[in-house]
Amino acid sequence: MIDSDFIKNKNFYFKDVSRETLNDLKEYSKSIIYKNKEINLISSRTEKSINTRHIDDSAQTIEFINKKDISSCTDIGSGAGLPGIVLAILMKHKNPLFKVILYEKSFHKSNFLKEMSERFNLNTEIHQKNIFKEKNLKTDVIISRAFKPLPTILEIASTNFKNFKYIILYLGKSGKKILQDTLKNWKFDYEEKKSLTNEKSLIVKITNLQKKNG
Repeated sequence: MIDSDFIKNKNFYFKDVSRETLNDLKEYSKSIIYKNKEINLISSRTEKSINTRHIDDSAQTIEFINKKDISSCTDIGSGAGLPGIVLAILMKHKNPLFKVILYEKSFHKSNFLKEMSERFNLNTEIHQKNIFKEKNLKTDVIISRAFKPLPTILEIASTNFKNFKYIILYLGKSGKKILQDTLKNWKFDYEEKKSLTNEKSLIVKITNLQKKNG
C-alpha cells in the first residue's frame, strides 16, 4: 500500500492547488511505481513511501520558483522527474508560461519523462543529453536532487551555464559540513531551510557563485 494520500496534505505547497493538479500528481506517482518494474526510477524500498519521500520532497521547492521574476527552471540529472516533473505539474495552472527544462542522459528515463510530459500536458523541454557536455545554457533556476555532490553541481553551473540566477540543492545530514568544506574552493552566498520531509536534510539556495583562484 502506498503511503497516505498527499491530496489530504496540509503543507503550504499544496494550498491553492486545483483538484486536477493533485490528481495529476497522484497519477504521476502511480506511473513511477508501475515503470519501476522495468527501469530503476526510484529505490524499490521507497515505493510505499513515494508520496512523502519523493513527491512531497520535490514539491516543497515550489516556493523558490513560483516567483514573478522566474520563468524557467532546469532540472539536471532529472531521473524520474524528481523534482522537475512535480514542479511542472504544480506550475501548470499557477503560471502556464513557466517552463521546466530537464536533462537526463538515460534513454529509457528520458523517454519516461517525455511520456509524463505529454500525458499531463506540461510546458517542458526534455533533453536526452549528458549535462557535462552541454555549453552556454541559460535558465533562471538550476535545481538538482540526488544527482551529484555539491562541488560537482557548482562546477556544472559555473562551466556549462552561461546565465542563471540561483541554484537550488538538496543536502543530507552532513549538509552544513559539506557547505563549509565547499566554501574552501568556491565563493557564494546561500540561504538554507530545513527540509519539510526529513528533519536531517536541508534545502539550499545558492547565489553569486564564483570559483576561488579561477
